[in-house]
Amino acid sequence: MSALHTFIEQQRSARPVLLMTHVVYGYPSVDESLALMRDLLETGVELLEVQFPFSDPSADGPSILHACHEALQQSPTLQRCLEDIAVLSRDFPDSRVLLMSYLNPLFRHGLERLPAAAATAGIVGFIVPDLPIELAASYRDACAEAGVEPVWLLTPETPPARMRQICEAATGMLYCVSRKGVTGQSGESTQPLEAYLAAIRQHTGLPLAVGFGIRTPAQVAALQGQADIAIVGSGLLDAYNQGGRAAVRDLVRSLRN
Repeated sequence: MSALHTFIEQQRSARPVLLMTHVVYGYPSVDESLALMRDLLETGVELLEVQFPFSDPSADGPSILHACHEALQQSPTLQRCLEDIAVLSRDFPDSRVLLMSYLNPLFRHGLERLPAAAATAGIVGFIVPDLPIELAASYRDACAEAGVEPVWLLTPETPPARMRQICEAATGMLYCVSRKGVTGQSGESTQPLEAYLAAIRQHTGLPLAVGFGIRTPAQVAALQGQADIAIVGSGLLDAYNQGGRAAVRDLVRSLRN
């Protein structure tokens, strides 16, 4: 069992559903994004997903797309992002940080050397939506050597054979997209969420994290017994845009209850 898997299992002994909150590094500024991350970690969220911005975040809807474009105006660097995450990891040892981005900025940094640098920064996993598992052999090897988990995505449209392939290759956890479409927008699944998650469970015992459209306490509660982690991204960002960091803290408290 990997370190990330072990951490999630330990945390799940105290809570039926864990929270993974998503923040865009550099939005609306680097310092403000880091302050928001600290707020979230201080509320006790178990997992923090830090998105390094990219100009064409293909899996993301309007809220995160806007945040990425605004963040890029700050000219953030991945090296500075890693350094800032290292401080967060040191200051909040009871939570875990994952780095999410797209292939282009990670490739520019050096995809095969990134896992070692990330491990030094305390990052426990990567989420790269546009990296196919078939083209990721060297990246997966580098992650295994560094002890950082490559987190793969499944969707309701993933064919059964490919679902089995990804489940068999995965370690740490799986990111289960709840429906068709991009983050933060309504969309219909090809099958009920319960059936979709049950199909995944047939192929893996890894923790399942469910994202896209999770923003209310009822939605988090509905995952009990089906998944391990609720991912809150666009809903959190919308709360911030409407009411600042105080609104985000209120949202997280409501999701906890």
